[in-house]
Amino acid sequence: MPMIEGFRIKNYRSLKDIGLGHFWNVRDTKSLTPLTAVIGKNGVGKSTLFDAFGFLSDCLKIGVEEACDSNGRGGFQKIRSLGQSGPIEFEIYYRETGKSRPITYELAIDIDKGKRPYVVLERLRQRRKYQKWGRPFSFLYLTEGKGIVWKGESGGYEIKDEDFLIDFDVIVNKYFSGDINEESKETEVIELSDKRKLGIATLGSLKQHPRISAFSQFIKDWYLSYFTPDAARSLPLAGAQKQLNIHGDNLGNVVQFMEREYPRRFNNILKRISEKIPGIDIIETEKTNDGRLLLRFIDKGFQDPFYAQQMSDGTLKIFAYMLLLEDPDPPPFLCIEEPENGLYHKLLELLADEFREHATTGKQGSQIFITTHQPYFVNALDPKEVWILEKGDDGFSFIHRASDNEIVKNLVEEGFHLGNLWYSDYLDMR
Repeated sequence: MPMIEGFRIKNYRSLKDIGLGHFWNVRDTKSLTPLTAVIGKNGVGKSTLFDAFGFLSDCLKIGVEEACDSNGRGGFQKIRSLGQSGPIEFEIYYRETGKSRPITYELAIDIDKGKRPYVVLERLRQRRKYQKWGRPFSFLYLTEGKGIVWKGESGGYEIKDEDFLIDFDVIVNKYFSGDINEESKETEVIELSDKRKLGIATLGSLKQHPRISAFSQFIKDWYLSYFTPDAARSLPLAGAQKQLNIHGDNLGNVVQFMEREYPRRFNNILKRISEKIPGIDIIETEKTNDGRLLLRFIDKGFQDPFYAQQMSDGTLKIFAYMLLLEDPDPPPFLCIEEPENGLYHKLLELLADEFREHATTGKQGSQIFITTHQPYFVNALDPKEVWILEKGDDGFSFIHRASDNEIVKNLVEEGFHLGNLWYSDYLDMR
């Protein structure tokens, strides 16, 4: 299962400079866990952090200019941190599998003289096989859409940070003079036709770049849940669909698919839901005369079924999450914002356990990233799984890990619940 071990953001709204987890050049930090939760008060930037993942995914799928404008972001000038003149930057440190060599992806986006967003810098790098220490070798290196890429699974060149803004002509001269890489057959000088598109989007579709393809596909497959019960109450056209979409308005279609293709797995979902929501006995679909799809719930205490339009927000939400976690082909990275909304507080610890179980099942699971402000949910978490986001006096956010606080660690080991400690302000740095 692919895993993000570190994620850094610069100049994205209130996130002027924050990093979570481990990076190749920072030895004293530990990697993100399979289940990661970010907590904090209202207005500290949890939704912004959630949207940063969505923005990066949109950059890959539709280009940086469109990503700046989509989902109500309002354009580059609106999302760049107030008072900052530098580019928006991202860094991802990830492993394709638990035993593979980690890869670092760096991206910088700025605006040109015409105020149009474009990709200033883009780089992928990885240490050579059997290389445990030292600077990783770059295998994709682009400056304003121009640069060099290495084919295969092992090529690359050591490019120092101070060389990252090197002139393109200098790169070409080094390449043709043999200074860049003796493996010249594996090296290509490239120039993209559009600086507003990511290099990994173009090169990721080519068979000769397996590392870029794998990373590009990894981001494409991210799932950001914007599930709303009202969307789940809609009446979609009948027709089985394999995966739940981000809003959940195809919930009945996914039920139809699971009923048909994975009846045992679906029965397992029903069993687990009935253990959490008393009374729910059967969940099934019904096709109307005009081709619409109804999702109906049969309660043991009632003769007539209830339809999704009549069910509570909490019941629909817990059902959607269970369905998402039982996806036969789960996304590698799953983001959920405030899953506690509408749920009975005693269900929250059970839900946290379900998320953790899914995130730690290896190949058939997903790394899960959650934002929350519900102490009952946090009670079920380990200090190493929890990050606290706060606002500084300058208006920008900063973040720290609960497990970095020795007092908090000791209190949890003594039997105190982490959510209760947060409620009592033990987790705040200010």
